[in-house]
Amino acid sequence: MKSIEPVTESALSKAQYEAQVQRSIDLLKAELPHLFQRDLSYDIYTADIYFRDPVNTFKGKFNYRIIFWTLRFHARLFFNAIRFDVHSVSHPTQDTIVATWTVDGILRLPWQPRLCFNGTSTYKLNTAAQIYEHLDTWDRKPSDILRQFWRGASVDGAN
Repeated sequence: MKSIEPVTESALSKAQYEAQVQRSIDLLKAELPHLFQRDLSYDIYTADIYFRDPVNTFKGKFNYRIIFWTLRFHARLFFNAIRFDVHSVSHPTQDTIVATWTVDGILRLPWQPRLCFNGTSTYKLNTAAQIYEHLDTWDRKPSDILRQFWRGASVDGAN
């Protein structure tokens, strides 16, 4: 009797892979602008997804979900208004998706300081076109972003 090879994550044809990549791009374009208001779809990520930004490093889908829950919680708690503006989502290489974005918000303080910074999210894809790594970079240091909280600080970091 001939054994049947099990279908694994990596058994995608090129067309299936590209279709899954496009699905991920479409989901990111649709969901990222609302990440401060509602949860994301997590089926495009691996169970052991690795996340790193200038202040956090996490591994695992549970922790990945927690970081987005925390963002939504703090957005509601600390901001009168906050936006996550997605400028572009591209697929520059076979195993990479890149999103560029801006966070812009008004803090719940009497002088209503504005917090604003730009970032890039780089998503790495496995052979099943699932995201296994999410790396964020920001256009300024976290300490410079926090300085925007104080009276008189400029959004462009000039103060």
